[in-house]
Amino acid sequence: MQIVTDYAADISPEQLEGLEVHYLPLTVTIDGKLYRSGVDITADEFYELQAKAKQIPTTSQPSPGDFADLYRNLAKKDPDILSIHISSGLSGTANAARIGAGMTPEANVEIYDTKTLSGAQGWHVEMAAKAVHAGWDKPRILSMLKQITEATETLFTLSTLKYLIHGGRISHLKGLLASVLNIKPIIHVEKEGGTYVNRGQARTITRAIDALADMVTSSYPPKTAMRMQILHSQYPQGAARLHERLDRIFECNWLPQGPIAPVLGAHTGRGLVGLVFAPKALFPQVP
Repeated sequence: MQIVTDYAADISPEQLEGLEVHYLPLTVTIDGKLYRSGVDITADEFYELQAKAKQIPTTSQPSPGDFADLYRNLAKKDPDILSIHISSGLSGTANAARIGAGMTPEANVEIYDTKTLSGAQGWHVEMAAKAVHAGWDKPRILSMLKQITEATETLFTLSTLKYLIHGGRISHLKGLLASVLNIKPIIHVEKEGGTYVNRGQARTITRAIDALADMVTSSYPPKTAMRMQILHSQYPQGAARLHERLDRIFECNWLPQGPIAPVLGAHTGRGLVGLVFAPKALFPQVP
């Protein structure tokens, strides 16, 4: 079996060491020039261009034909394919994958909608790839992915709302006034629809980071064994602050910190700090 995903999944090289995953890029357009996120442009390059751009960058998903081409090529080696994607509540990528799968009868494609993005999506991909490497069959892997979806949470805060507003994502944040640009929201990725929900707000990014940590500490007892990963958009100081707060309280298994993908940063800008977390007792293991 082969694993396919998209570049909205943030996964460090260490997490995928020795594993095989096939990617389809999402694209970002900056002042009329098209880049494949994670292929043609790095995160650092993207934020530098974003800061200088005359227009706010826009993003687009792979086409059904792009998926069909990839599935068709992969099927020549192994027709059994598990395609794991960004939340259908935030992108049409999973739907494009389904249409592409319908165009390739020679491939046996299963689409999994993670109902999330970034590092949490990466956890799904990482564990599926490990399970394939361990020889698990597709039903067992799909059952594991559902466990990961249930156990894993994503929270983030960001320094500016203008990119979310421009991209239309602000409509998901009930209770948040789009016109109040100086607040720093704490955003949760809910699991029913896989969309953004406003969980609180602060006047400064530092207070928002502390509030994000407080939400986690109010949900689990001290010393709980946790799987955690912090991602950010050119804000290592904020990431370090969140890491220090949580590391004092929980028994943390930290995954590598890293930047969020350019295709996600186009909707957030610089100054985002995000956390993916799950209690280790609820998170499945692959031998």
